[in-house]
Amino acid sequence: MIGAHLQKAETLVVKIGSSLLIEDGRLNAPWLASLADDLAAARQRGQQVIIVTSGAVALGSQALKLDRSQLTLEQSQAVAAAGQIDLANGWKQALAAVGCPVAQILLTFRDTEQRRQYLNARSTLQSLLSLGVIPIINENDTVATQELRYGDNDRLAARVAGMISADCLVLLSDVDGLYTAAPETDPNATPIALVEKIDEDILAMAGGSGSQFGSGGMVTKLEAARICMQAGCHMVLADGRIKRPLAALLDGAQATLFLAHEKPRTARQNWISGSLETKGSLRIDAGAQAALEAGNSLLPIGVAAIEGSFERGDCVTILGPDGADLARGLTAYASRDATLIMGQPSSAIADLLGFHGRAEMVHRDDMVINQTSTEETKAK
Repeated sequence: MIGAHLQKAETLVVKIGSSLLIEDGRLNAPWLASLADDLAAARQRGQQVIIVTSGAVALGSQALKLDRSQLTLEQSQAVAAAGQIDLANGWKQALAAVGCPVAQILLTFRDTEQRRQYLNARSTLQSLLSLGVIPIINENDTVATQELRYGDNDRLAARVAGMISADCLVLLSDVDGLYTAAPETDPNATPIALVEKIDEDILAMAGGSGSQFGSGGMVTKLEAARICMQAGCHMVLADGRIKRPLAALLDGAQATLFLAHEKPRTARQNWISGSLETKGSLRIDAGAQAALEAGNSLLPIGVAAIEGSFERGDCVTILGPDGADLARGLTAYASRDATLIMGQPSSAIADLLGFHGRAEMVHRDDMVINQTSTEETKAK
């Protein structure tokens, strides 16, 4: 069952904990090389891959000969800056050996919570994936403050998976799944192969963090699962201590599957249609309406009028020529810029605004069509 979900995923996010990457204070190069083989195999299957990695603080502590358990916040940020170089270089070398180019992205809590930064990060990830690059993501510990950081990469990985509308997140850890109790202390603990809902019974099974290097225990893994499932993304909690851990999952290795009940695109559309307050409206012409109803994006040339004040990434209502409510979507431009380019071809955006923005005013992936209006139009 898990192997089938992994193979069907178009976009796969893989999170690696520090306890897997770090051995005696250094990168575990043989294990990393084996995972690189797994990632190359995924790419050969036509899958897009994103890595969320831990390890910068652990590597930096070793390099600067500091006791990680005694670090202040400022020292943690300093050793993260030092360790990030070795971490990124290790990933680059391992993936270069299997023909996979990489790029490093450092994210903070704000980047996944604030709309404009979220859209910028999402666009960058989409561009890298379209270029055939594997993004290597870590939390930006160097600038993140204590109250505005994840503190673990489990939840960061889940946010990234939701941001990019991934199909599956694999959390590789030093546990082989969720158990009914802590297997280290309870001989009657049994593994749970499938979780379809995060409820109080499931949360009660979570224990504390037991790894020397890791910062996230089972509680954070369940929080990550909840985030993924809400975004329409499956999550697999699996043992990464073996070599070729993804290949092992395809072969039926024990793990826990947290099953999402919606597809990522459906979950995103539900979020846009039901969870966001609209900040303004775009009135479009008949040609743009026909384009939207055919499943296309809204281009600036099809916008006839703009109402309200909004920023890039805000949710806006899209109105037809007769004022009918046609759709809702996330605008790629603030109202001041949208006013300058409305009615103009996308090729003129750079000249009008002084920078190369998106060709679409509202991309189809960021839009939800009002089915009632569509049906009324067809009836006419």
